Amino acid sequence: MYIDYHVHTRYSDDSSYMMEDVIKDAIEKGIEEICITDHVDYGIKYDWDEVETMVYRDGMPLANVDYVNWEKELKSLQEKYKGQINIKMGMEFGMQVHTIDRYQQLFHRYPFDFIILSVHQVEDQEFWTQDFQKGRTQQEYIERYYQELENLVTLYKDYSVLGHMDLIVRYDENGLYPFDQIKPMIQKILNIVIKDEKGIEVNTSYHRYGLNDMTPSRDILKLYRDLGGKIITIGSDSHKKEHLGAYIQSAKDELKKLGFEYYCTYEQMKPIFHRL
Repeated sequence: MYIDYHVHTRYSDDSSYMMEDVIKDAIEKGIEEICITDHVDYGIKYDWDEVETMVYRDGMPLANVDYVNWEKELKSLQEKYKGQINIKMGMEFGMQVHTIDRYQQLFHRYPFDFIILSVHQVEDQEFWTQDFQKGRTQQEYIERYYQELENLVTLYKDYSVLGHMDLIVRYDENGLYPFDQIKPMIQKILNIVIKDEKGIEVNTSYHRYGLNDMTPSRDILKLYRDLGGKIITIGSDSHKKEHLGAYIQSAKDELKKLGFEYYCTYEQMKPIFHRL
């Protein structure tokens, strides 16, 4: 089964990919099921109805999803392309502990199939700009990142999987931090995830970012397997046509090598298991 469970459209602040074009391109590529997971990042981005004048960054609105129009278009496309592709309603929650209440309210507003819990910022500071890392040692920002993730999975439960769990690696200008140094923290996080019957995703964007390991790393995936973790989703983290559906099969092959037997799709927040 050819699926992609991490897909962005023009409703994300960093994409101009029209939602219907995503669906048409997915059908053309032979994708059978897709989950739209546009970005919401409370703390640094605004909802469309909470500012009089929208802030723009690099020509793109620094905004969360336009929820009303997003839902209307997604539902229309589900109906229009029924029988050609299965379209699931998801979202990527770029969470921080101080924003949990806003996500809790949002979650209960829509009939989501799938939620990715990601950490894109800590203390309202971005990783990709190096604002978060600035003034901290590598040990300090790595440990602070995983502490935020642990706090989130302890306090928030309305999610499906952790997205690109070691995202901080992508933006670490100091090179790879020793896994053994952070393994106890990651193990605590994974134990909570497994106990809560949640999962983690394999994010195939590591190919286009030129990383030397998978996202999350093989060390994290093996630890998750050894702890009894079974729920895995696979997504391209696409923002344009050339990203869509990329490296999904190779991710399945890697998961097989690591000893996993299944990957998951979702319906109404419940995992459905498919043999790799």
